[in-house]
Amino acid sequence: MRTAWLTEFLFLGLWVGLAGLVWLLFGGAFGWWLAVALAITGLRHIRQMQRLEGWLRSGRQSQPPQSWGVWGEVFEHYYRLQRRYAKRKKRLARVIREFRESTAAMPDGTLVLDADWRITWFNSASVRLLGLAGNRDLGQPVTSLLRAPAFDAYMRSGDFGRPVDVASPTQLGHTLSVRIVPYGRGQYLMLVRDITRIQRLQNMRRDFVANASHELRSPLTVLGGYLEHLAEDEAVPEIWDGPLQEMQVQCTRMATLVNDLLELSRLETDSPGEPDEQPVPVPDLVRRIVADAEAQAGGERTIEVDLDESLGLAGIENELYSAFSNLVFNAVRYTDRGGRIRVRWYRDRDGTARFCVVDDGIGIDARHLPFITQRFYRVDPSRSRSQGGTGLGLAIVKHVLQRHDSRLTVESEPGEGSEFCCVFPAHRTRGLIDAEGAA
Repeated sequence: MRTAWLTEFLFLGLWVGLAGLVWLLFGGAFGWWLAVALAITGLRHIRQMQRLEGWLRSGRQSQPPQSWGVWGEVFEHYYRLQRRYAKRKKRLARVIREFRESTAAMPDGTLVLDADWRITWFNSASVRLLGLAGNRDLGQPVTSLLRAPAFDAYMRSGDFGRPVDVASPTQLGHTLSVRIVPYGRGQYLMLVRDITRIQRLQNMRRDFVANASHELRSPLTVLGGYLEHLAEDEAVPEIWDGPLQEMQVQCTRMATLVNDLLELSRLETDSPGEPDEQPVPVPDLVRRIVADAEAQAGGERTIEVDLDESLGLAGIENELYSAFSNLVFNAVRYTDRGGRIRVRWYRDRDGTARFCVVDDGIGIDARHLPFITQRFYRVDPSRSRSQGGTGLGLAIVKHVLQRHDSRLTVESEPGEGSEFCCVFPAHRTRGLIDAEGAA
């Protein structure tokens, strides 16, 4: 670049020198000859700008104009930028083409939405799943093409952390899972998947568990009755006392397992609804649970209670009893003798209601925490079985809380104890005076 500028200055100096030479030879005013030299230099720059403008106007399809000096460097830089831009354009075009080809091959529907929720692009699977009519639906709001109350509520909420299930608009009896993924500036990727087969498998599993549990309940009841009769029969030899007692314990454990399976199956099958929900006097509910827990503890553990007597909850009482009692009984089960358990029901600063059970028991290692609400997951299988646990308690808690728009938080350290909290949103809270008036 320095050489180009040096060339320009030498060119200007040449014309200024020629003007001086002509002035010496022919005389006259030096200023006029200098003006002529500068005009010739200026005309050259104007001509080069004209050539550049013509080349840019032609779409830069041909080679750039040939020149020297600064203008030669300018033309060369423009040409390099043109080639770099062309390569980048080809690369982006290839990426877009590969993206469209890959999404077109996907069995799931994929739609690109703008900030106004209008469709700007979709793949062929979207046509099959949503019944889109080709290019005619481009630019249409997605809410006008997928009419479902659950989807409308999902869009209005703005919470796209989880998908929403809607009925298929094209196939009767089919269910679609729809998820919105925000990206870029005001753009959204909408993913649609047919989950009919998965739902059918889940329904089959639930039906099997429910039916099997129902079928097991009757023989277990009969077996438990006979065992109880044999245990009380004085004609039975004393040597059978131990085996009969063990059989009764296992029969009771099996009956508890069947009842938990039936409860879990009901929670998964029934849809959460308003008709069964009533204002629940939680303090009275907790006192009943604590009384049962104290009987289970047998005076070997201290249970402290801290209740907000004015705070109630909108929900289903028997489900809340099941969730809360599972947490309290677990605390009793996994707290050693002489331990302390604290049960709290209070309103937090953010307006949420919390039911918390804190113990100083054995605690849970952090690696187990993500899995403790899964069915039959046990941190310590040997201790759980010896204490009579079924491995379904926290799964029931999770489903009850989901049906009440709530969540479970867990904090625990091995050897330090655990804190389980059920967090209920503010709109679920009720004043007990209002609840009594409604009752």
